[in-house]
Amino acid sequence: MNRFTLQFIFRLLLGAALVYAGTGHLTFLRSEFQAQVPQWLPMNTDLVVILSGVVEIVLGLSLLVGGKYKQTVGWITALFFIAVFPGNIAQYLNGVDAFGLDTDQARLIRLFFQPVLVVWALWSTGILTKKIN
Repeated sequence: MNRFTLQFIFRLLLGAALVYAGTGHLTFLRSEFQAQVPQWLPMNTDLVVILSGVVEIVLGLSLLVGGKYKQTVGWITALFFIAVFPGNIAQYLNGVDAFGLDTDQARLIRLFFQPVLVVWALWSTGILTKKIN
């Protein structure tokens, strides 16, 4: 399987995951996402969850469609993952249980996956062109 096919598959997987997560923000995972909103954020918690859910759905659909703007969408998706990272840090620092992360160790391990998502967004949209063997 060549790099372009792998990138295509991974871009579709990331897009589908974002659409799923965004839908969860708006429906069945809403309280879980609310638990991750940092207390210091000067916005209504539910509004943050709704807005981030809409952004995730739009980004996910954009990744699924691809097109000539896929690299721009890759950058925006990577920046989105960076922007929401403080929520993951707050979840760890405040010991908030959400998404089955009910221990400090589980919450800490999750922090290491956010950079993976950033790289995934960049690589799957062709921004990072390093060949994977």
